[in-house]
Amino acid sequence: MVKSPLLRFGLVVLLLGGGIGTSISAGSLSADQVIAKAVARAQKPQNKAGLPGYTYTKVTLTEEFDATGNVKERKEKVYQVFFESGATRLKLIEVNGRAPCEAELKKQAENEKHVQKMVGESKSQSDSRDNPLTPELVARFDFKLLGEKEINGRRAYQIAFQPKNPEPPVHRIVDRLLNRISGKVCIDAEEFEIAKAEVFLGSEVNLLGGVVGSLKKLAYTMTRTRMGDGIWFNTFSSGDFEGRKLLDSTRIKTKSQSINFRPLRLTS
Repeated sequence: MVKSPLLRFGLVVLLLGGGIGTSISAGSLSADQVIAKAVARAQKPQNKAGLPGYTYTKVTLTEEFDATGNVKERKEKVYQVFFESGATRLKLIEVNGRAPCEAELKKQAENEKHVQKMVGESKSQSDSRDNPLTPELVARFDFKLLGEKEINGRRAYQIAFQPKNPEPPVHRIVDRLLNRISGKVCIDAEEFEIAKAEVFLGSEVNLLGGVVGSLKKLAYTMTRTRMGDGIWFNTFSSGDFEGRKLLDSTRIKTKSQSINFRPLRLTS
């Protein structure tokens, strides 16, 4: 699933949700109040055993380009996803139109461990809402409320964000990335869930002092959709990552779409 340090590093943008900053009123709420409600929602304990179960299909596409802009590797994967008791389990069922081989299944498991090790154990790995907002994360950003817009037929607050100045301290690789990204986030006006996020890299970020490589470009978009019973899922994302892997320039584009959601039937 994750093929290189560049893509692995770029995936940490999934941790980004929002932050507390400039207070500009939109209706009866300020930017601070919108974000505070979103954080409270994300941190609220859930009875995960009582959450409805779902299964759905997830299709991912990863394209890696060479220095001349030609595609040197293209991989499309299809997963059957099972969401039960607040936990998500992925089953790889297809790679480039064929059944996965044993080596691909093993590599998928190894890549998932690498991602978990890099970003740490996060609530999004086990929470149906996939909402990673934490007080520690939002404290790294300043925010400006831009107004309201409609996302999937629902009213949402649109908020721009940027890193605080001076920069927050760096304790992990992901902190160095967070100090360089900015963008926009849309928060659902009724349930204060993340409905959409757009993230961009402001300046180059070195990996391990530049020895392993660097990330020069990052453009990432994520859309989340509410099911009828109030469960939120990531339903679409796209990413464009460009940088250097050791001595070679590389560019990776990703796309992910989740479709065919249906309730899981409980077995007695």
